[in-house]
Amino acid sequence: MSSKGRVLIVDDMIANLEVLSETLSEAGYKVVTAIDGDRVLKRVQSHPPDLILLDVQMPGIDGFETCQQLKSNPATAGIPIIFMTALTDTESKVKGFALGAVDYITKPFQEQELLARVHTHLQLHHITKHLGQIVAEQTEELQTTLNQLRQSQLQLIQNEKMSALGNLVAGVAHEINNPLSFIAGNLQPAQAYIYDLLTLIDGYQAELLHPSPTLQRTIEEIDLDYVREDFPQLIASMKDGVNRIRHISTSLRTFSRLDSDRPIPFNVHDGIDSTLMILKHRLKANEFRPEIEIVRNYGEIPEVECYAGQLNQVFMNILSNAIDALDEVSTKRSFEEIQESPNQITLHTQTVDNQSQVQIRIRDNGIGISKDVKPKIFDHLFTTKAVGEGTGLGLAISHQIVVEKHRGTLDVESDLGQGTEFIIQIPVEA
Repeated sequence: MSSKGRVLIVDDMIANLEVLSETLSEAGYKVVTAIDGDRVLKRVQSHPPDLILLDVQMPGIDGFETCQQLKSNPATAGIPIIFMTALTDTESKVKGFALGAVDYITKPFQEQELLARVHTHLQLHHITKHLGQIVAEQTEELQTTLNQLRQSQLQLIQNEKMSALGNLVAGVAHEINNPLSFIAGNLQPAQAYIYDLLTLIDGYQAELLHPSPTLQRTIEEIDLDYVREDFPQLIASMKDGVNRIRHISTSLRTFSRLDSDRPIPFNVHDGIDSTLMILKHRLKANEFRPEIEIVRNYGEIPEVECYAGQLNQVFMNILSNAIDALDEVSTKRSFEEIQESPNQITLHTQTVDNQSQVQIRIRDNGIGISKDVKPKIFDHLFTTKAVGEGTGLGLAISHQIVVEKHRGTLDVESDLGQGTEFIIQIPVEA
């Protein structure tokens, strides 16, 4: 049987290497192993694999540093990397994806899930390489076509930029649901199995009144009484984690709602909240500032007939700019000063014009906008950010969505040093 591909497994735990090697070898893959990042960086230069399974926590340079060095080297940047870790926090996963990883596998491994993910990413890698060759052969023709499209269809390109994030988020939500369903479906039987085992242990202890010294030491080492006490709390926390992930997935799906060819009824508050969920990692405290506070002053408003996905993109653009403004002002204030006067984003919704319009106000207490900049902020390609940090499209597209697409208004009120407020107003009925 010919090899399906060459997989490099990196883990400092020999037991994990053996299990993974056996599983992948039996599935037809050629397997090589390494126990730390230094060996990986040396080996891939002369014998690059088709895919790398990379442990996060290792002696010496950890998995994140190893991944960063691999991705910074043009010779190895294209090798797909799947992280293996027992870590379950979102920040670690986001960090891995930001460094260029294509996927995550959480320990303990599930054999079928492992094989499915390895198979999928090897196929994608092969397809990408093949497409790369085709693109290289047709570069001149494609470049000419792209230049023509950029000149004649700039408006279409801007619209595609609006929906790109929504499509990406929809895909992520779908991928979350697969392992989430697996975990949720297995928690209850796992709990039942453990209870059965504990019952069996109770039976043994009832009949075995005088355990041997060896057995008694084992009971003490594993602290059986603590296991009995802690186990229900452990299961409860796992179920709570599943519910939290479900909430995140629901928020992602809300944000990425695909627009129909006509406006549809939409809960504006759900759209704002789903956007804030996606931006949650940017709101958290960091070394320069405490967590950004979100103040919701939601009024009683009806559902709005609108293009939901595009309206969510407006919320994303404005809220992202607000966070940028608060991060910038944080560089000019001490941590203690910010604690006394917290960074805030205030959200206010209400109906106006005899309840025919919904008004959404998004205000930050950041650096504000100067008088000479304020008239230009909705201009196409205008940006005050450094090169590489802003495209000048976000607010221009937002203005187009609100004003042209929804026949509404988008205004800004701001003074330098006094924060900024964006006022969105759109009809309830399209």
